[in-house]
Amino acid sequence: PPSFASSAMDLAYVCEWEKKPKSNHCPSIPLVCAWSCRNLIAFTTDLKNEEEKDLTHMVHIIDTEHPWDVYSVNSGHTEVITCLEWDQSGSRLLSADADGHIKCWSMTDHLANSWENTVGSMVEGDPVVALSWLHNGVKLALHVEKSGASNFGEKFSRVKFSPSLTLFGGKPMEGWIAVTISGLVTVSLLKPNGQVLTSTESLCRLRCRVALADVAFTGGGNIVVATSDGSSTSPVQFYKVCVSVVNEKCKIDTEILPSLFMRCTTDPARKDKYPAITHLKFLARDMSEQVLLCASNQNSSIVECWSLRKEGLPVNNIFQQISPVVGDKQPMILKWRILSATNDLDRVSAVALPKLPISLTNTDLKVANDTKFFPGLGLALAFHDGSVHIVHRLSLQMMAVFYGSSSQRPVDEQTIKRQRTAGPLVHFKAMQLSWTSLALAGIDSHGKLSMLRISPSMGHVLDMNMSLRHLLFLLEYCMVTGYDWWDILLHVQPNMVQNLVEKLHEEYMRQNAALQQVLSTRIVAMKASLCKLSSSTIARVCDYHAKLFLIAISCTLKSLLRPHFLNTPDKSPGDRLTEICSKITDIDIDKVMINLKTEEFVLEMTTLQSLQQLIQWVGDFVLYLLASLPNQGSPVRPGHSFLRDGASLGMFRELMVVIRIWGLLKPSCLPVYTATSDTQDSMSLLFRLLTKLWLCCREENHITEPDDTLIDECCLLPSQLLIPNIDWLPINDGIISKLQNKQLVRLQFGKAPGLVGHTVSSQFDAFVRAPGQPKIDHLRRLHLGAYPTEECKSCTRCGCVTMLKSPNKVTAVKQWEQRWIKNCLCGGLWRRMPLSYS
Repeated sequence: PPSFASSAMDLAYVCEWEKKPKSNHCPSIPLVCAWSCRNLIAFTTDLKNEEEKDLTHMVHIIDTEHPWDVYSVNSGHTEVITCLEWDQSGSRLLSADADGHIKCWSMTDHLANSWENTVGSMVEGDPVVALSWLHNGVKLALHVEKSGASNFGEKFSRVKFSPSLTLFGGKPMEGWIAVTISGLVTVSLLKPNGQVLTSTESLCRLRCRVALADVAFTGGGNIVVATSDGSSTSPVQFYKVCVSVVNEKCKIDTEILPSLFMRCTTDPARKDKYPAITHLKFLARDMSEQVLLCASNQNSSIVECWSLRKEGLPVNNIFQQISPVVGDKQPMILKWRILSATNDLDRVSAVALPKLPISLTNTDLKVANDTKFFPGLGLALAFHDGSVHIVHRLSLQMMAVFYGSSSQRPVDEQTIKRQRTAGPLVHFKAMQLSWTSLALAGIDSHGKLSMLRISPSMGHVLDMNMSLRHLLFLLEYCMVTGYDWWDILLHVQPNMVQNLVEKLHEEYMRQNAALQQVLSTRIVAMKASLCKLSSSTIARVCDYHAKLFLIAISCTLKSLLRPHFLNTPDKSPGDRLTEICSKITDIDIDKVMINLKTEEFVLEMTTLQSLQQLIQWVGDFVLYLLASLPNQGSPVRPGHSFLRDGASLGMFRELMVVIRIWGLLKPSCLPVYTATSDTQDSMSLLFRLLTKLWLCCREENHITEPDDTLIDECCLLPSQLLIPNIDWLPINDGIISKLQNKQLVRLQFGKAPGLVGHTVSSQFDAFVRAPGQPKIDHLRRLHLGAYPTEECKSCTRCGCVTMLKSPNKVTAVKQWEQRWIKNCLCGGLWRRMPLSYS
């Protein structure tokens, strides 16, 4: 084989349809798929019903962590679906068909496995060939060459980019643009009140058939459309489209840009070899000046990459003498220039483009040395023989290759003969790269979904540090953008976890205080998902999830405090509470309380009572932590990392003070403890011990060991109070930890795999409730019984379970629930659980 490594790509899992006698899923022609930044994949199949001889056009949505839990919906499209497009937030999906109908799908109740079609538009009877959401003006550039810089602002910079259309005040207007086969462009705008404004215009005066098209955006807020009639002897045309709103109506203006002929048609050796253009794509949706073209015949293809350049027009000497051209005065012209072309290839069946916005300043065709193995620089080509190549996005040089089951290079003539008689080869008909380019999903000619890993070093034997640097850089990118990082976890081996968590923390600590505050919960969620992948760090997963819960409770309870007078100084009661608690280090809870203005803590009785379950969790957790202090030498126990975490202990201490004050107003909202003596003041005992522990590790750089008297007092706790069981989150039932041994996992849509618990979770079962035991709502801290009757939802990432419908109507409870109505506290999406989940 050539110098590139074939170990750069391997199959992680495949998921296929169950064969049913009467109806089966067959890939629709054309088959389409789309991958969102939340790691949801949407794809289409046609459901054939043998009895009624009809086809249903289905849209399927899966979360990559639970691919078997597919949400399939009859799209209601009467003709085959030609386009699927996610929006930038990954929470809405557009589908368009060969009858000109466009539908917009969004989640019902923020559930990743429940979708509904809310709005849409149509150009009756005119098949849609290209579709895109309008640009919202948000663009980040990744500077791979600066991956060693300490400041996130240097690695990921905001690029000045105008939205396609703005509302009053510069807010981007939402909507979509589509191109139809007859050469029309249609734009639909979503008004804030839910109305849809649609307008349709011809791309140019001379309308001609559009077989292929693509849409891209310019920094100035314009839209560029590329079209081809499918023949390589015709030019590829480009148009500039401007959208505006005039008198409550959508207005479209179009203008012709320079066109191009593919190089292979002007090359005498290949003149008539590739009659059809089969793929036409801009390299990125915000790179309208670079385009990828593929021309094919029955058996082979050729791919070309073109770039739009500004060039000076040479001026004849005669005119030079009349008025000499000085410096900038030279007339300029836009011209397409070919950047690179491949040799003759096997027939291309699908193309997938990278979504990472890498700024290609230093990494232009002369690729910087250590970034040339960076996955985000490559685009993927799938071939009819079942293989996939990753080639550099500009030079089209081969970076990696994957041989599908049917494309293993035949050794002798016998195998060639056998292969030819074996029937048509299985190949990808649609493919998508993940948002970090570390994974590739392909749907083949049987409607089967394959998930491929793409090595962070592109299979090259780089030192381990290089792969780690790439993974760390992409984790930081997800932290800054808020994208889901599941595809990065695919590559994390148990021996990398500790290193990645430490490095991620170091990088985070280098950022300024404001950015740290913005990213504070996301980094905790990231650490939790990493620690899940190694048996030595598994107990820390519980700690990180408890920390997310603590931060959320602390913010909610503090936000309920109201200043007594409206014209109070700039500090809120919550901030003043933090300041006073950190200043007054007294171990007596009542002495700390005296320094606070108790009138700021007055709440309605019903509100206080409704918070009792959250207050109980705080009380239980503090007791559990203090009781586990004496055996702190055991890091495998959940809760261990809190014993050295001054910030978290400080939060618990503040909450204990708030709870103490509220207890004076309504004693029934206090945490309930089972004590051996009736006269004991459990709250002040725990506050005293908690303060002593907090003083040991208050300053991060100067942590001291707890003294013997504190440890002795904590040893006595189990004889004074009943130590509660803490309900830790279950170890997730997702696929990621089952993929670590690099063995291919075979799955079936609609069937949860009966995968044997892996070693990591078996050590952990001691902390988690067994099946048949009472279940708990992890976020409302309510007991649901052994066989819950309420409908629940669970997080696709951490497995946290909570009820779908709120049992409580109190405002404070609603305020708490608003914190995790769209996403779990860890950032994961919710999915509805079957009632029988117990």
